[in-house]
Amino acid sequence: MKIDEHPASTFMKKPAANRTRLADLALLFVAFMWGCTFLIVQHAVRVLPPLAFNGIRFIGAALLLALIISVFYRQEWKQLSWRMMGHAALLGLFLFLGYTFQTVGLLYTSTSNAGFITGLSVVIVPFLSFWLLKHQISRFTWISAILAAAGLYLLAFAGSSGLVLNLGDALVFLCAVGFGLHVAYTGVFAPRYPALPLASLQMAVVGVLSAAGSLLFERTASWSETAGQLMQPEVWLALLVSIGPTSAFAFWIQTVCQKFTSPSRVAVIFAMEPVFAAATGVLFGGEQLGWATGLGCLCILGGMLLAELKSGGVESESPESVG
Repeated sequence: MKIDEHPASTFMKKPAANRTRLADLALLFVAFMWGCTFLIVQHAVRVLPPLAFNGIRFIGAALLLALIISVFYRQEWKQLSWRMMGHAALLGLFLFLGYTFQTVGLLYTSTSNAGFITGLSVVIVPFLSFWLLKHQISRFTWISAILAAAGLYLLAFAGSSGLVLNLGDALVFLCAVGFGLHVAYTGVFAPRYPALPLASLQMAVVGVLSAAGSLLFERTASWSETAGQLMQPEVWLALLVSIGPTSAFAFWIQTVCQKFTSPSRVAVIFAMEPVFAAATGVLFGGEQLGWATGLGCLCILGGMLLAELKSGGVESESPESVG
């Protein structure tokens, strides 16, 4: 692809079925990046408070995307409007709520509960997609979502006594709703606006809200302490990975790709994130992969493949006609 050729225009040159397949593959790559970098971010937020980390991460991502627009796609700044900024702010708010409720919920619940309940957005999104986009919920969509949810349960609770609900789980469920709303509304707004400004603006909203939340609720460190934290290898490496590949480029890719595929398919594809995270834990974290965990991975993979191959047809589920 030429440097001055917009990714969305490259997609548009291909037939509808090919565009949807490429979009799904690109989103799978996003899930791969998120899953493979989970351990890196987890180590970083043990040093730098989570909201502070997210503040730096998303403000940095917004600035990176703004720089890319200014250098390569300067004409897209001319398409800014109050309506676009309002819709980007709404997407940023949903994303911020997802990350924040997940972080706070983890203070009161287990990682297993949080991982499973967050993944329930795979079931929430089809309802939101039906409500917002009038997409029909086919039996294949339901089967793929249920398979993915079952796989998430097996991944989260392999070798444990199962799901025991508590206050933190209610907070994490709100996180799942936030992420579900973000995926569903991205399906609404992505076809209406250029992807880069829409992604950059929502990153800025997440970053500013996270920074404000850190100042209000997290322990305030001195500038020298913060500088020391940022200089630690696990922190600056995680920020380097998070600002570029897993924030700026990941949400840019998501915004472009949701012009060509349905939110329900996106939710099932994103359910692959914990599969990649589990694989990373086995390869680099010394974790053991039991039979239940392996079966959970297969269920999620089966759900994703079913959503890809049998989800009521490419044309009927593509959101290109929306807006």
